[in-house]
Amino acid sequence: MVLLGTMVNGLLIILGTLIGKWLHRIPERMKATVMSAIGLVVVVLGLQMGLQSNNYLIVILSIVIGAILGEWMALDDKLNAVGRWLERKVGTSGDTSISQGFVTATLIFVIGAMAVIGALDSGIRGDHQVLYTKSIIDGFTSIILASTLGIGVMFSAIPVILYQGSIALFATQIDYFVPSQLMDKFIIEMTATGGLMIFAIGLNLIGLTKIRVANLLPGILVVAAIVSIIHWYESLNPTFIPL
Repeated sequence: MVLLGTMVNGLLIILGTLIGKWLHRIPERMKATVMSAIGLVVVVLGLQMGLQSNNYLIVILSIVIGAILGEWMALDDKLNAVGRWLERKVGTSGDTSISQGFVTATLIFVIGAMAVIGALDSGIRGDHQVLYTKSIIDGFTSIILASTLGIGVMFSAIPVILYQGSIALFATQIDYFVPSQLMDKFIIEMTATGGLMIFAIGLNLIGLTKIRVANLLPGILVVAAIVSIIHWYESLNPTFIPL
């Protein structure tokens, strides 16, 4: 079953959220400290990912161009609008952070190489091990996030399933048209670019910044475009050495 790994990922996010929601009644002071601790962990994770690039010029261009495109399309406003809609539909007087939980968890669970690699493995080879591993990580992360941000974390399972499921369903076509060398380069630079976005999420969780991270998401597509252009140029000019 092509979508098995993706479905398990979504289910563990939901399960983790329900467990975290049960832990939601911790004191506000403790909740603030836990949120800061989560932010610090996310910052370190993003920094670790961001340092994996082989060509930081690609990362810089991707982030900058992606930010311009994201601001033009107002992606952050649209994602938050979905969160506020969920808040109106299922929110209660004791849970007013549904929008923040949905947006934060969605960005954390969607950005990263494991989602792409795992979905491709599921679609091409029927191997769900990477997504199973991601599912466990996301499940524990959702427990922690839901304990401070509430039930909104659960709804991040929807974009995760749609995103990873789409890649898994079209994995055979992707593998046929995209050379393995190009895919390897894309994964490396996408990991670094996504790492900067996760780093920004961590800073937001700590409260140091209010970066509109969703507006940076087009940077992932820009990475694909730049890496593809470089790969195409290198194939035509074998002596070409990228900056």
